[in-house]
Amino acid sequence: QVRLVESGGGSVQAGGSLRLSCAASGATYSTYCMGWFRQSPGKEREGVATIATIGGGGTYYDDSVKGRFTISQERAKNALYLQMNSLKPDDTAMYYCVAKSYRYCSGRRPEPADFAYWGQGTQVTVSS
Repeated sequence: QVRLVESGGGSVQAGGSLRLSCAASGATYSTYCMGWFRQSPGKEREGVATIATIGGGGTYYDDSVKGRFTISQERAKNALYLQMNSLKPDDTAMYYCVAKSYRYCSGRRPEPADFAYWGQGTQVTVSS
């Protein structure tokens, strides 16, 4: 089992920045791929970014966040981050940290069903 706890959400104005953090505990040695999803009211969960936590750290970003968001990890601290710059009102959502065990990132748009472990979420609100 892997437990994920997010932090760092909040309210900012458009153009601002936030840094989300995810603390992982438990069987973290088994997590080959971690990432972030988001969900806003009335919409489906969408994959924002993923990172290969072993074997080179390859990343994936949704087109809507490319050039603005950066996913990173500190393996020694079992920590995952999402640096979000140039935030837009459309980025308003609940953001979830996710992980999957013994399975690699696909390099394609991630699907919610691919990830067994989810945090409780942290709210990001961007005002215009």
